[in-house]
Amino acid sequence: MKITGIQVWQVDLPLTKPYWLSGGRLKFEQLDSTFLRIDTDQGLSGWGEGCPWGNTYLPAHGAGIRAALDLLAPALIGQDPLALDQINAVMDTVLPGHAYAKAALDIACWDLLGRASGLPLYCLLGACQADPVALNSSISTGTPDEMIALIRQASAAGYKTHSAKIGGSDIDLDIARMDAIANALPADEQVTFDVNRAWTPAAAVQVLNSSTARGWIEQPCQTLDQCLHVAKRVPQPIMLDECLLDFQDHLEAWKQGACEGVKVKPNRLGGLTRCRQVRDFGVSVGWSMHIEDVGGSVLADTVALHLAASTPSENRLASWLSHAHLAVDPCPGQGARNVEGFAQLPDTPGHGVEPDLGILGAPIARYD
Repeated sequence: MKITGIQVWQVDLPLTKPYWLSGGRLKFEQLDSTFLRIDTDQGLSGWGEGCPWGNTYLPAHGAGIRAALDLLAPALIGQDPLALDQINAVMDTVLPGHAYAKAALDIACWDLLGRASGLPLYCLLGACQADPVALNSSISTGTPDEMIALIRQASAAGYKTHSAKIGGSDIDLDIARMDAIANALPADEQVTFDVNRAWTPAAAVQVLNSSTARGWIEQPCQTLDQCLHVAKRVPQPIMLDECLLDFQDHLEAWKQGACEGVKVKPNRLGGLTRCRQVRDFGVSVGWSMHIEDVGGSVLADTVALHLAASTPSENRLASWLSHAHLAVDPCPGQGARNVEGFAQLPDTPGHGVEPDLGILGAPIARYD
């Protein structure tokens, strides 16, 4: 099989309402998503999506993906899309780094592998069947009462796990948020407090040793070294996310004992090929993992949940759905959707999601 063409679409994905994280210092109202389709000489096509969560969350932005595709896509014409390691080697030679810009291409090749083999991605990633994947809500920063109200709305939709966004310079407010949320949760629900790197190490140590909450704390500070400093001085388990950009970062986090768990995201790490490597390493060292994506439509969410569904249950925490926050749906009626706090994976070949071309509109670029 050979790649004969790659088409690219840009789609704005407005959120249903503004979303704040990192203690309220970062606000998001719309995502910039890039969809692409890889066509082959055997008549099969594969779809991928690359969608940063805005341009302030990670060193990534939508226009950067499309600029990188001008370099990457021509180099893949004539390549075998099923030779995933070779595809990634070619991309790394043409453009070292910039993993987020390669994710959609890698994902589209995995989709082609599934379609060519007649297997859903969860089978290719290690599972003989896909049980429903537990989902977690994502709770925007606000006052304690505002956040508890959002958690109750999520509970009514079936969510039992919540990611509450905290952090910032007001230490007393963060302690109040954590304690109020922890005390308001029903016995069968749990919460991760996601700081999104907003604390200094001093603030993190002060807040976490003052709060009575004992749930997961996610990415308390900017860097791995800062998070390690905090992890040694607080009673809560630490989850790392934004500071882990490649496998070497994960290896270093494990060697230093910086965390008990990590987030694994295809659009941060560069696609499923890199994510599978990190996931397998996480299983081998006993980490707990939230496996989800950075942002995007139900296509991006479904790809990540295929990896989650193929991960041993003892290492798998709940997964987030970005598309639940969107006001538009480029793939109506498809993919992994929330049904009472769980999502079922498609059992069709590949990832099982194909965008509606009527919604995508005309492609903005074509390489052949």
